[in-house]
Amino acid sequence: MKPVIFGLSGLVLTDDERALFREADPAGYIIFKRNVGDADQLRALTDTLRTLHGRENVAIMIDQEGGRVARMQPPLWPAFPPGAAFDRLYDIAPVSAIEAARNNAQAIAVMLREVGINVDALPLLDVRQPGANDIIGDRALGGEPLRVAALGRAILDGLQRGGVSGIVKHMPGHGRAMVDSHLDLPVVDADEAALEIDISPFRALNDAAMGMTAHIIYTAWDKERPCSLSPVVIENIIRGRIGFDSLLMSDDLDMKALKGDIPALAAGVVAAGCDLALNCWGRMDEMQGIANALDEIRPESRARLDRAMAAIAQPMEERPFAELVAKRDALLALA
Repeated sequence: MKPVIFGLSGLVLTDDERALFREADPAGYIIFKRNVGDADQLRALTDTLRTLHGRENVAIMIDQEGGRVARMQPPLWPAFPPGAAFDRLYDIAPVSAIEAARNNAQAIAVMLREVGINVDALPLLDVRQPGANDIIGDRALGGEPLRVAALGRAILDGLQRGGVSGIVKHMPGHGRAMVDSHLDLPVVDADEAALEIDISPFRALNDAAMGMTAHIIYTAWDKERPCSLSPVVIENIIRGRIGFDSLLMSDDLDMKALKGDIPALAAGVVAAGCDLALNCWGRMDEMQGIANALDEIRPESRARLDRAMAAIAQPMEERPFAELVAKRDALLALA
């Protein structure tokens, strides 16, 4: 198994993809809007991936946050609220906000599980800061660490109840970035004391099954390298100070925050301490290059992946989608 998550080019696998995926045996796959037709097509696609590898626990992930980040969209699938909706309710009714976030996440999990998706890149634990770039914005669960952690815990719980693993992101915090890391490399000059605010929700949820790094330079920790490529930040801050010992993947290697050859970047994030490299765009030349550049997955990384997937082998609680959404909406109406 190669320590990478690959994207797919379209609605069905091409012959070249089948050959590469069979040979490279990537740790998982990520679904984007270009891979989504209808429910039958999407289920057939994810079934094909599992059949290709001969195992049910292949990690198949998606960015289905709600709000402006959703790969499965209306009219075929319902819209979900952004993180800010739960933040607003928390202002007046914290317990209700937590329950609404849990029901919302479980509804997302029910929807994803029906089409064979078992990992969602949610929740964001980025603490929103005034004046920061709007790439986080209303995706955030708030600007206060304890609130972000409480709502994030509810989201992880809801996803797991529905048989889906969450991913805490973007470690160790994207809330201060002044530029969008999809377009440029953010440099955060906050000092150690200020950054304690950013890492606090991640420390509170350091038992999450999966996490994702941020492509950001934090000058207090490493003046030269973004977190995803920094063994100093990954070992000392994410593994050390935060205490996160679960599966750690990079953010997408194709984001403009990172410069250089994609296969070399994949090798770089794994060498820095990420368990998996994330390559989203399904470009055959990049994927072949990554497969050639990476060694087999490290034993400790494989063990982390196996633990994460075992935890969601079966849904913990069977509740109808409509019931979950109705409960969420009734609670959000309070705000």
